[in-house]
Amino acid sequence: MPVQSYLFFDGRCEEALEFYKHALDAEVTFLMRFRDAPEPPPPGAIAPGSENKVMHAEFRIAGTTLLASDGDCNGKPAFQGMSLAVTLPSAAEVERAFAALAEGGQVQMPLGKTFFADRFGMLTDRFGVGWTLLTEGRPGQ
Repeated sequence: MPVQSYLFFDGRCEEALEFYKHALDAEVTFLMRFRDAPEPPPPGAIAPGSENKVMHAEFRIAGTTLLASDGDCNGKPAFQGMSLAVTLPSAAEVERAFAALAEGGQVQMPLGKTFFADRFGMLTDRFGVGWTLLTEGRPGQ
């Protein structure tokens, strides 16, 4: 049974999905809005006027399926104590993805060569999601 990450963007899900399409070549494989649900959400479950927000989405990055939603649409996403790790086959791919994710975000550890990867770096993107990017294999392999 797989374990999947479910990201709640609190009203910015569609914006985040578009950003990940550009930054990581993400592919959105499913998207349902609150207005499309067979039953309306219970009163108070989402912020008023959120009918067009994303109730549930599935997207793929580097062969991994992630889940996403706008949650209760209150505009206060909080991604703490976690990071999504992406291993890419080349330094060039890691550098491109890292630069794209860093736009409007904050770099915690700049990309660099380490004893375990030709490129390794950590950042938080503009939505507050933590990312760890690295190359496959060890240097010199």
